[in-house]
Amino acid sequence: MKKKLVLIGNGMAGIWCIEQLLKLNPNQYDITVFGEEPHPNYNRILLSKVLAGDSDMNDIILNSWEWYRENNITLHTGHCVRKVDTEQKTVTSDGGITVLYDELIFATGSLPIMLPLPGADKEGVIAFRDIKDCEAMLAAAKEYKKAIVIGGGLLGLEAARGLLNLNMEVSVVHLAPYLMERQLDATASRMLQQELENQGMKFLMEKNSAEILGDKRVSGLRFTDDTEVEGSLIVMAVGIRPNVQLGRESGLEVNRGIIVNDYLETSIPNVYAVGECAEHRGIAYGLVAPLYEQGNILAKKLAGVEGEGYQGSVVSTKLKVSGVDVFSAGEFMDGPDTRSVRVQDDFEGVYKKVVIRDGKVIGSVLFGDTSDGSRIFSMIRKGEDVTGKEKEVLLGESAGGAKSGAELIAAMADDEIVCGCNGVSKGAIVSAIKEKGCASVSDVKACTKASGSCGGCKPLVEDVLTYVLGADGVQAGAEGMCGCTKLGREEVVEAIRTMKLTTTKEVMNVLEWENEEGCSKCRPALNYYLGMVWPEEHEDERESRFVNERNHANIQKDGTYSVVPRIYGGVTTPSDLKKIADVAVKYNVPMVKFTGGQRLDLLGVTKEDLPKVWADLDMPSGYAYGKALRTVKTCVGSTFCRFGTQDSIQMGIDLEKKFERLNTPAKVKLAVSGCPRNCAESGIKDLGVVAIDGGWELYAGGNGGTKLRAGDLLCKVKTSEDVLEWTGAYLQYYRETGNYGERTSEWVERLGLATIQQALEKKEDRLALVGRIDKTLDLMKDPWKEIIETGKLSSTFEPLATL
Repeated sequence: MKKKLVLIGNGMAGIWCIEQLLKLNPNQYDITVFGEEPHPNYNRILLSKVLAGDSDMNDIILNSWEWYRENNITLHTGHCVRKVDTEQKTVTSDGGITVLYDELIFATGSLPIMLPLPGADKEGVIAFRDIKDCEAMLAAAKEYKKAIVIGGGLLGLEAARGLLNLNMEVSVVHLAPYLMERQLDATASRMLQQELENQGMKFLMEKNSAEILGDKRVSGLRFTDDTEVEGSLIVMAVGIRPNVQLGRESGLEVNRGIIVNDYLETSIPNVYAVGECAEHRGIAYGLVAPLYEQGNILAKKLAGVEGEGYQGSVVSTKLKVSGVDVFSAGEFMDGPDTRSVRVQDDFEGVYKKVVIRDGKVIGSVLFGDTSDGSRIFSMIRKGEDVTGKEKEVLLGESAGGAKSGAELIAAMADDEIVCGCNGVSKGAIVSAIKEKGCASVSDVKACTKASGSCGGCKPLVEDVLTYVLGADGVQAGAEGMCGCTKLGREEVVEAIRTMKLTTTKEVMNVLEWENEEGCSKCRPALNYYLGMVWPEEHEDERESRFVNERNHANIQKDGTYSVVPRIYGGVTTPSDLKKIADVAVKYNVPMVKFTGGQRLDLLGVTKEDLPKVWADLDMPSGYAYGKALRTVKTCVGSTFCRFGTQDSIQMGIDLEKKFERLNTPAKVKLAVSGCPRNCAESGIKDLGVVAIDGGWELYAGGNGGTKLRAGDLLCKVKTSEDVLEWTGAYLQYYRETGNYGERTSEWVERLGLATIQQALEKKEDRLALVGRIDKTLDLMKDPWKEIIETGKLSSTFEPLATL
């Protein structure tokens, strides 16, 4: 009979350990997992993307429901383990489930530290630790304007960036004199603060919080110096502490964390601890890479594979903070027995520093350019002697003589870490390429998880592939769409064209999908690609769309919906305003809110009322829920503004009326500014139009979200007709070459601006693209009117609706 293994905690560290165990000995255990949250295993590192709206829950799932079923793992979500009887070897949850174990793993993670301030129990005071916290912030941003984040570390800055993206005014309160003091020195911190201030964040440094103000809900924060700051939402991001209460109650030896030895064994036989709840040699780690190293050791122990025990980790951090690359490792602060080499370029926003003691690199901080991070971290781990060539570590050629790309990979040792988030070494990636036939970044990600978290190491993974396979052997453009197929987007779309496949079932059957039903990643993508290639022949498969697109409204956390009617160019009429007001009163809509795209949002509509609301509004859908054209934001332009050079209002209305209802790989936002003062924020839109004397400038690939990006100048044109022609060609080229879910900001960077300009340069090519987009637009119908006419709302397809 199989032994029984129970895992308490469904987070990244514990499930990583289970994954490695399954690779080593897949049939040794009956595995049961308890998770307190109602979700499968997801990537907490990417919560800030969910908060910013750039990702949803589906995007950050690491192990799907299917994965647990395929590996015969019994998963109890929404269950908090309340009791462990180590004598009877049983685990009991608050849901009344009791299971026996032969081996037990504590992977209970950590808890956010909540400052015990007077008023901390008020409504609107939260942490930033899980999906529930993200939902609370999203809800608050719809009703309130000012937020306070206590804590200027990584988590606090990520929360602040997300709230800023939700159009809230954000003040970051920090006790220390500079930000991220655990990862950055004073110089790098000041450069980061300046960059974040340019993005709109406000900072209150060296402030000690004394009291949270307000009645039922928070209204502000008072400091010990009697100054105050206003805010209707307070996010505490001051740190974490190991979650050890259950371990302590179970009789385990506990200090700051659950004490473990080099094989992750606790003080009680057959009980182990891994991850943020564990304390090894006096250290409780909070970064992913060390936790995965622990998981590897424990997996070998449980599989009966002999190996060296866990020796602790040299910690490095490679991050992207609000679009800025930072790296730190080892002892990066100067001391009386250290010397440093520094490079600083304030114009390019680059700062590099290595700290040396007794001829050896012991620490480093990199800001703005982190390309040397892996090489320097290897020097730190190995204790490499750089005596006589200290400056070469940062200036000129590296100590190993490597320059970049495949040459840099060739100089790396096999145990050097390529993916810091997941602790994946160069050797592990090389083995996956040689032994498992990995030929693309997607293959490597599936085998090793390298590049599966923040994605910052993707260029290094590509370099490893090139180093092993050569440039011709790398399938750079053929990343599998999902786990159902190894085929990439280009191969699938080409097959749809050449074989004239018109339904998802045909695609999955002909292209031999491994999962014949597909999954929540590939079904929506296939539905889009089929509609893009065959707009007339393909019938839109509503069951393959996500819940918002099926119901033509954004679902809210309480199960109600948000209705946003189309308001062309942000211009409305008294009669339309009256309609909206009358509908809001008639259906007891709890909130009517102006959106960032100059529209009105009716929040809190029940699903059964949606068709009646649409009918009474008698206005087109604003597509606020879809991967489609959302809004065209405008300023008043030459119609009223004394600086305006062109009629931006009419241009915006023309664009919105022309391209409304257009399905695109991801959401698309446009803007038209009447002069270079750019009041409509055209520079950070998917396509921005800016009026100049005698014509217009078009900017491509802007983004105001987490990955903040200024648009690139696509072209200059003279007439309004030229703007419409170029916009149509640009959007259709994006539709035909963009990956499903890929924003134009990512698409422009992937293809390169020059490639897009070349594709649109010739008028005949633009007109061909415009002809294809016009054909698609002619077939589109307003979904609200369609529902009103048929009298029924699209049915909910549960497998997608749950994500």
